[in-house]
Amino acid sequence: MGDPTAPETWSRRFPPGTESVARARRFVRAALGDAAPDVAPGLLDTAELLVSELVTNAVLHAGTEVEVSVRVADGRVRVAVQDGRPSRALVPQDCPAYAGTGQGLALVDLLASRHGVDTGADAKTVWFELWPDGTGHPSAWQQPAPPAESAETVTLVDVPGALYSASQQHRHVLLRELALAAAAGEHLVPPPDLVTAHDISNVISACVIAALRNEPAEGEIRSLALAMPSDAAPAVETLSHVLDVAERAAREERLLTLPALPRSRVFHTWLFGEITGQLAGTHPTAWTVVPREPGAGPAELVPWDPGHVQASRVATIAADEQNRIIAVNGPAADLLGWHADDLVGRRLTTLIPEHLRGRHITAFTSLLLSGQPRILGRSVPLPALNRDGRLVPVRLFIQTQETADGRTVFVAQLSPRAAAPGPAARRPGRRPAGQQEHAAAPPTARATADRGGGRRGEAVLPALERLSLLAETGAAMSNAPDLDDGLQRVGRILTRRLADWCAVDLFTEDALVDRACVVHRDPGALWVEDFEGTLPPLTEASRGPLARALSGAGPLLLTEAPPADDTASPLDAHYLELFERLGADSAVVAPLRARREIIGALTVARTDRERPLTEEDLPLVDDLGRALALGVDNARLYQETRNIAERLQRSLLPVLPEVPHLELAARYAASSKTAQVGGDWYDSFVLPSGDTALVIGDVTGHNLDAAIAMSQLRSMLRGIAVDRQEPPETVLRRLDMANHTLYHEATATCIYGLIKGPEEGPWELVHSSAGHLPPLLTTDDGHTRFLEAGSGVLLGLDPDMRRPRANDAVPANATVLFYTDGLIERRDESLDDAMERLSRHVAALAREPLNVLCDELLIGLGADSDDDIAILAVRPRPPA
Repeated sequence: MGDPTAPETWSRRFPPGTESVARARRFVRAALGDAAPDVAPGLLDTAELLVSELVTNAVLHAGTEVEVSVRVADGRVRVAVQDGRPSRALVPQDCPAYAGTGQGLALVDLLASRHGVDTGADAKTVWFELWPDGTGHPSAWQQPAPPAESAETVTLVDVPGALYSASQQHRHVLLRELALAAAAGEHLVPPPDLVTAHDISNVISACVIAALRNEPAEGEIRSLALAMPSDAAPAVETLSHVLDVAERAAREERLLTLPALPRSRVFHTWLFGEITGQLAGTHPTAWTVVPREPGAGPAELVPWDPGHVQASRVATIAADEQNRIIAVNGPAADLLGWHADDLVGRRLTTLIPEHLRGRHITAFTSLLLSGQPRILGRSVPLPALNRDGRLVPVRLFIQTQETADGRTVFVAQLSPRAAAPGPAARRPGRRPAGQQEHAAAPPTARATADRGGGRRGEAVLPALERLSLLAETGAAMSNAPDLDDGLQRVGRILTRRLADWCAVDLFTEDALVDRACVVHRDPGALWVEDFEGTLPPLTEASRGPLARALSGAGPLLLTEAPPADDTASPLDAHYLELFERLGADSAVVAPLRARREIIGALTVARTDRERPLTEEDLPLVDDLGRALALGVDNARLYQETRNIAERLQRSLLPVLPEVPHLELAARYAASSKTAQVGGDWYDSFVLPSGDTALVIGDVTGHNLDAAIAMSQLRSMLRGIAVDRQEPPETVLRRLDMANHTLYHEATATCIYGLIKGPEEGPWELVHSSAGHLPPLLTTDDGHTRFLEAGSGVLLGLDPDMRRPRANDAVPANATVLFYTDGLIERRDESLDDAMERLSRHVAALAREPLNVLCDELLIGLGADSDDDIAILAVRPRPPA
């Protein structure tokens, strides 16, 4: 006879199918509800939930018969789920609440009083206990061990943690969806391939978790050594194929998940390629050197953080996958007439002109449903909507980034395009290099200036590495698109190869000090907006190491933080706060000299007492400061030139005339490469005769000279046309003669046309072309033709040559489009194909308002153009 006090146990076996999950839930409820009525209702519900998760895991990942056992003793419930795959270890993961998979073990960990896994020779048992009082003994899942037998090391170089997390989550979701589809009878891949894919995916996850556990946490970018099975390559190739099938099914909406975004797909391709390639004997390739195709390249390697948006000096807006704004910085809010806090939480369509909102929603939805980008990673000219209703011409550049827990964020940078004249740009100031430096050094901090006797041959870094660091620093500044980006690149180089953190302080034109850049080895260790920005002024009372460097002293070695001094100036106190908050056991601060003037200071610091900076590092930091100063000075000169040209370009963009029977629209977009400077122009004005003049032109070149020549041609053309009121071919001939007389080497293309006709019509376009691309005439029913008659040679070649004239009828509601070559010409494409593409685009927009037509042309054809773009469109409107 059995012991009546022995715990009661019930068990049942279930087949390896999805229907077993529901059966296991019913079995547990029946066992605990009927046979053990003393079990608290809360424990019964929790047990039913958790057994559902564990049986789901067993069905999906083990694929064998499952045995569920339930035991009750002293009101405590123990549930165990056994499968026949002991080799398939559990892979617990940190999964956020919104992750589509991986929650089962996390729920058990959260709700169970105790839990664990027992592995034998033929079976694996996962169990949990629930206690009536809710207490329990802390426990944790065993970490999965990588394969121990026949393992080979696969090294993944520069793995970004956030992107890996996002890609891993998506990989598990796709495999789960394929398994659920198979359970419903839709086998998208052969069942053995799906089993293999599940197996090797878990092996990869287990290997990465083990590598992360063994590697010290040094920021978000790590190099991991994975102990992969030596025969894993075929299984990894199968996994890659299975995921490709799943991606296609997701794009076709056959799975209940969205497809991956481009960067995640590229990352998985790299990851699988590294594993199979290295197992075959090839060398590792770092993720950071993967070719950067639009929307898919490595881009930012650190996890996205709202602080990054706030710290950016470029107008930046971030939105989530729900199309809601989650972060805005001051420059973006100012550009669009909002307070940043008022924009957070609103839909992104708040900032999109009404005529483009439908297009945006369609494109955004298409991106999520198809995973195929249209404008990710590309520079696109389009208008944004100011709060007061005005359109703000901008260039939009969107990239995706991942948060630390794997979500995707869309980060958009807005660069203003030439529009109305704006205030003059400030010229960065300098402090004369010969200004007397402060004599007093900090009383307790050891500061040593290199007087030329430093032992350069005994520097801490080897000579070759010193040269490499100097070359990399100079290249980073030279290749950066702007000063801020260049400083960030240099900061990342210095914190990777020399220091734990660094700071760059620069003089402004009004002799204030601006902390332009602070970079830390660990991107998550600081909020850069707390340190960057305008500093207290440099005064006679400023006697600290930064003040001395800004006055020309140094490089200075600091073997401890600058001392706290009651008489310290605000600048000295601010510098001390930087050291206190970031920590530093040694530092070097060096002046930045350019063209015999002090333009700022560079600070590099180490927090490791075992690796301090020494006097032997002074020559290196001094050389780095000189290279950095040269780059800063060149960037400022280049920016100053661009600003002058931009102001000139803005001043030359005309206000289109208001003509009762004509609809007019125009757009200008500088090259995405040269950004501001160009020789393209358009113009329109009403002559005393009542005819409306239409002009478009393009001066050879993409620099300040081209912009100046363009302004001169435009002014001369206006004067000649208004004064003479002659036919277009005569006006162009006179313009060519004046241009040849005054500017012998200037060449340009130009069309000068006149729209003639009374308000009620009919209308005709009388025009002559100096080597310019022909206007495009599009009727309101979408028929197009290029107006190729009236074409002559360029301006600047032969002013005595007779020029032809053309007369073309313009039907009511038809559109005549004038454009420059930047809109259509592309490398490796014939001009005929380019013009045919333009024809198709305009035909599809034939009945759209001209503003919509022009914006759509810039978006559809003008993204990433290497040339400037000017568009002028006219449409006759008969009286209502």
